[in-house]
Amino acid sequence: MSTLAVVAIGGNSLIKDEAHKTVPDQFDAVRETATHIAEMIAQGWNVVVTHGNGPQVGFILLRSELSRHVLHPVPLDSCGADTQGAIGYMIQQALHNEFLRRGIARQCVTVVTQVRVHSDDPALHTPSKPIGSFYGEAEAQAKMKSEGWVMVEDAGRGWRRVVPSPVPEEIIERDAIDTLIKNGFIVAAVGGGGVPVVRDGVGKLSGIEAVIDKDLASSLLASELQADLLLISTAVEKVALNFKKPDQRDLERFTLSEAKEYYKAGHFAKGSMGPKIQAVIQYLERGGRAALITMPETIGKALAGQTGTWIVPDEKG
Repeated sequence: MSTLAVVAIGGNSLIKDEAHKTVPDQFDAVRETATHIAEMIAQGWNVVVTHGNGPQVGFILLRSELSRHVLHPVPLDSCGADTQGAIGYMIQQALHNEFLRRGIARQCVTVVTQVRVHSDDPALHTPSKPIGSFYGEAEAQAKMKSEGWVMVEDAGRGWRRVVPSPVPEEIIERDAIDTLIKNGFIVAAVGGGGVPVVRDGVGKLSGIEAVIDKDLASSLLASELQADLLLISTAVEKVALNFKKPDQRDLERFTLSEAKEYYKAGHFAKGSMGPKIQAVIQYLERGGRAALITMPETIGKALAGQTGTWIVPDEKG
């Protein structure tokens, strides 16, 4: 069987800028990324595609809130499921057309995925996950006052609404995803980190209003599937220390122990690279073989060892 990679696409990467955030704009971004994923598949990789939904889930929630005088509200877990279907549809269609162009006889299918979290996770009481659009500080202050939103400044890009983001514990549809992979399908799964659910004493599931970090959920999925590679696609070609400072240093390769040291030293911002490095650390700690962080357009070069940042297990002494 071919080597398996979990490829995580950022929800923000589907939106180039504030002027390009419509559904057709996002489709264009997905089509571009699909060419690079199809190239991986053409080279013999088996691929599970995961994706973020931060902007999109916020858009759906805001749309629901703005129309509450005429329609019922949509809870946040349902908003997350909506994004899995919509973005999964984009990925399926983009890969179908790219496979057609390349003469690849493969098919992509989306699994709307539930992810179990702990009902007593303290993160449920401390909102931290940015969703929706970016706002200026004055507008953010007004939103917090008028709407009761919790908002934070997000990695120097503006202010955003934040919602609870519990730790993923179990991929509910893991066996279905595994079966599809083993039968030759390309799978889009744990979109937006998956729909967060809790399990009661008799095993029944119920959704909760939160958004799971997609990198942490992708890391868990990669571990549960025993994937050979966790590939996190982001806005930068390489991971850097002292990012955007005069002494910035791009990294080509580092180990699990070094990743922990850099993370502890505060090199990776909470709203950007931090969750990605945390996801890589967890994947490697659970026995993962290798992780790669790079931009969508440099995936091919990175897999060939020409760019990107590789994070690998510690050498056994």
